Amino acid sequence: MIGSLKGIVAATGEDRAVIEVGGVGYLVFAGARTLSRLGQGGAVHMFIETQLREDSLKLYGFMSDAERAWFTKLQEISGVGAKVALSILDLLTPSQLMEAAALEDKVTLARANGVGPKLAARIATELKGRTPPTSLMGHASTQGFSEGGGPAPVEDEAYSAPEMGPQSMMARSQAISALHNLGIGQSETLRAVAGACRDLNQNASVSELVKAALKELGR
Repeated sequence: MIGSLKGIVAATGEDRAVIEVGGVGYLVFAGARTLSRLGQGGAVHMFIETQLREDSLKLYGFMSDAERAWFTKLQEISGVGAKVALSILDLLTPSQLMEAAALEDKVTLARANGVGPKLAARIATELKGRTPPTSLMGHASTQGFSEGGGPAPVEDEAYSAPEMGPQSMMARSQAISALHNLGIGQSETLRAVAGACRDLNQNASVSELVKAALKELGR
């Protein structure tokens, strides 16, 4: 199996790119957001999920291992194939996906192409309270919380939601970590911090987020 590719972007298309590594061009399928970050002729390091079927072998590329892991996990849900999983990850970052599941935010999930109300409800139900998916190295990936990932041609903060800048993303990640250190479970933590972020402004400090989250939890 191919775990990653480090090479040159030879060409890009509507749903794929050709990554040239050592004179060999690999056809890699990817979401629109990933493809938008690839410049023809530029260097790139992508995490790869290999899917082998009876009649085909496809490579799917991502800029972070967290996205690759969530791509795989989403497809464990009935009704979610590769195309739908990519459209969900085009809409939501890994941390936003976990928040939507923790809050059972079916409306947000249903905004992804190919996801109707029933499927959105199923995704929210099956992901709620679940641990993060496994990384390539076999341990639970926490990259979904911090938007960290692997090597990428630009900083991973570019994956932040338009309404949330790098500083607020960092404050949110630190608030999540603080609540974890207090012994609060993952599902409760995500739900509480998501609620705090919703209620406070973008410039809220870590301490303000923690206080608001604890209030959400009734502590």
